[in-house]
Amino acid sequence: MNHTQVGGVEPPDTGNPTGWLDGAERWEHPTLRRAVVHGVRLYNGGEHHESADCFEHEWFNYANGTVESKFCHGMVQLAAGAYKHFYFENDDGMVRLFETSLTYLRDVPDDFYGVDVPAVRDLLRGGLDDSTVLDAGRVRLDGALPTARRVDREFVESIHD
Repeated sequence: MNHTQVGGVEPPDTGNPTGWLDGAERWEHPTLRRAVVHGVRLYNGGEHHESADCFEHEWFNYANGTVESKFCHGMVQLAAGAYKHFYFENDDGMVRLFETSLTYLRDVPDDFYGVDVPAVRDLLRGGLDDSTVLDAGRVRLDGALPTARRVDREFVESIHD
């Protein structure tokens, strides 16, 4: 998949997540890792619409039914559901999106491109039970809880150009 290759994408901060080709010292799909880094940081910074844009932009690189497609689609639904909750107070819409997200993320490996997928599933389930858990809900990347930076916003701007 040449369309998912790009240079300058850093290795994981810790561990050996699915997607990191340890022997080759590179990501299988660097554009996916780039979208993950920007998308997670934006989500954690409360910029849910922009986070969804990162994952949605990358989602189109993969065939329907692939693990990469399922992951991106699930993360789009997480961010879009949080957006509906926080910006429109539309918890019915959030519930539908979170339920769909859980379906997409069901078979995604636990440490996918550095994302703690079981914790994302727990966040989704928690949000379904009590939407106030979203107030403190963050996504772990490489074991940390990074937040948005200017470079993340610049990335979103670049995908809209």
